[in-house]
Amino acid sequence: MRVQKAENATKALEFITSRGVKLTNIGPEDIIDGNLKLILGMIWTLILRFTIADISEEGLSAKEGLLLWCQRKTAPYKEVDVQDFSHSWSDGLALCALIHCHRPDLLDYDKLDKGDRHGNTALAFQIAAEHLGIPQLLEVEDLCDSARPDERSVMTYIASFFHAFSSMGTSDRIFIIRVSVFMGNADQAETESRRVENFADLMQSVWVIRTDYERRARLLLANLEEVQNQWAASVFTGVYIDAKEEQSNFNTYKQTTKRTWVTERQDVITLFGNVQTKLKTYSLAEYVPPKGLAPSDLDDAWQRLLKSEAHRSRGINAEIRKIKEDLRKKFADLANAFEKRLHDVSVELTMIEGPLEDQQQEAKEIQKRIPLLSEDLAVVAAAEAECMAANVEENDYTVFTWQDLEFELELLVQNIAKKISFIDNQIVSRNMTNLTPAQLEQFESTFRYFDKDETNTLNQMEMMAALASLGIVYSDQDMDFIYEQLVADYGAVTFEAFINLLVGITEDQTTPDQLLESFQGIAHAKPFVTELDLRLAHIPQTAIDYLVKAMPSTPNESGEPEYDYASGVGVNAECLSAYQELKLGKKHKFIIYQLNAQNTEIVVEKTSSGTYEDFLESLPEDQPRFAVFDFEFEKEGAGKRNKLTFFSWSPDGSKIKQKMVYASSKDALRRSLQGIALEIQGTDLEEVSYETVLDKANKGA
Repeated sequence: MRVQKAENATKALEFITSRGVKLTNIGPEDIIDGNLKLILGMIWTLILRFTIADISEEGLSAKEGLLLWCQRKTAPYKEVDVQDFSHSWSDGLALCALIHCHRPDLLDYDKLDKGDRHGNTALAFQIAAEHLGIPQLLEVEDLCDSARPDERSVMTYIASFFHAFSSMGTSDRIFIIRVSVFMGNADQAETESRRVENFADLMQSVWVIRTDYERRARLLLANLEEVQNQWAASVFTGVYIDAKEEQSNFNTYKQTTKRTWVTERQDVITLFGNVQTKLKTYSLAEYVPPKGLAPSDLDDAWQRLLKSEAHRSRGINAEIRKIKEDLRKKFADLANAFEKRLHDVSVELTMIEGPLEDQQQEAKEIQKRIPLLSEDLAVVAAAEAECMAANVEENDYTVFTWQDLEFELELLVQNIAKKISFIDNQIVSRNMTNLTPAQLEQFESTFRYFDKDETNTLNQMEMMAALASLGIVYSDQDMDFIYEQLVADYGAVTFEAFINLLVGITEDQTTPDQLLESFQGIAHAKPFVTELDLRLAHIPQTAIDYLVKAMPSTPNESGEPEYDYASGVGVNAECLSAYQELKLGKKHKFIIYQLNAQNTEIVVEKTSSGTYEDFLESLPEDQPRFAVFDFEFEKEGAGKRNKLTFFSWSPDGSKIKQKMVYASSKDALRRSLQGIALEIQGTDLEEVSYETVLDKANKGA
């Protein structure tokens, strides 16, 4: 049964293992199933262990010892040169030489045909099998016809010769000698010389092994002492990286240098044993090593090394633990101290009181200390980085991390900025005596609500939304004007800029400017307003009835009246007469119009017959104006042309109120000037340059 076969195979494998043979990757199933590769590997392991491993020659073992034995035995034969267990045996002469060296009675080496490789090999196989009891493990072709004879097979076969000749008894040797004498192959003189030669070889080999043993023992002892002296002299620096490097060097030593010394120690002890064995074999006196080089001295030195290694390992580990603990305490001290400073600054910020200007100054002084806190936080971060590099993850001395402190510092910076912004806003609010407390509270809360990024400034979209929430709506063009003017005046739409804008809008609700702006908002920037616009603005019906009667109206295409709310800004009669003189009489080249001081009437500021350059010089840099220029140009292929050009000049440097009043008054003047062929709007000289106007005139000519 298969299970019985498995038990039998298991017993065999257990016996092999008990003999110290290490088998790898083979079990009883592999043998039962005939796994050729694993079985052959096991057989080779057995051959190597029981046939070859115990071969020893002058301190060498196994393969090297067997090769040295073959070289020495075949050295007298000039045709033989044994260098390996492959090609050196392919002609059969090496086998015949081994047989002749030990049993010259079995073959006459000199009579061999040295060129007959197959015949010599077959003869050696035959003699070995018939007279020496060595089974023929190889075929003639395995040696003679193979490109490279199998090394393991040849080694196994040659090992049989070694054991066969090593086991020859004394009677066998006497018989061989007698046969040799009888056959005339040896004489007394040769025997004596050979004995002396063999003895000399023995003593020389003993001397070589003794010398090698002493040299290697001294070197090993010196190395052991040197490394211990280095460990004793080394001093820890208290730096984690250095301690880890010492640990790494120590581990590298154990995995490389020490393993080399372990092997060397075993080899040295083996050499000593080989010397004693050779001397004992020939009944010679035992070898006594020089003082300090005995195997016991090597053992004592090795035990001292092991103690030094243990002390070194404990020292490195203790240093690493100490460094980690010091790093924990260092970081904890820095982190706890930094958090206390943040707490103290926060308390100091909340304790600010007194006049607003004094509070403002104190808050700004606190703000000046932030850069120093940031520098100290960088020191805390560096200490945490040291802990991370040393794999320090837990710390019982503090509950804070660098990220915690960074968050608290950022929060403190925000609180300081908010405090300063609040004080600034309170100063602005205090100075706005023309607003009621309720208005100030409403405007301040609106500003804070729409200041989403808490920078105490509003961008254009935020400002537009804030004004809309207060019921103040402008066209996109007017909003662009307002925002750009505020940025130009204040650098940004700050709380002060926002409050001043609202003061300008709300402080006197009965002025013509504000009334006109309100009508423009209701009309959505149209030059007229309808009754529907008034109703959508939730104006009371009684007020709507009055307004539709008071405002001049013009019916549109569907017959619905359109009411002119801007007719309150009049056009002085001089404006029309000057225009007629320019248009018909050609008395002027250009006219500059402006609003009077009360912003109730458009009047003539200047008439001139000058050039276009004179016209540009007449436009003020920081105030809006209206103008008419008799623009003369020559169109290619069509001769000279004239175009009456109307200019609406609103430079970027103008104040917002001026821009808005002029923008709402333009239609009143523009509708009164008949015959205008071209209209130009300009905010800088580039937009009203001669080339720009000429290009537009040509396109419309």
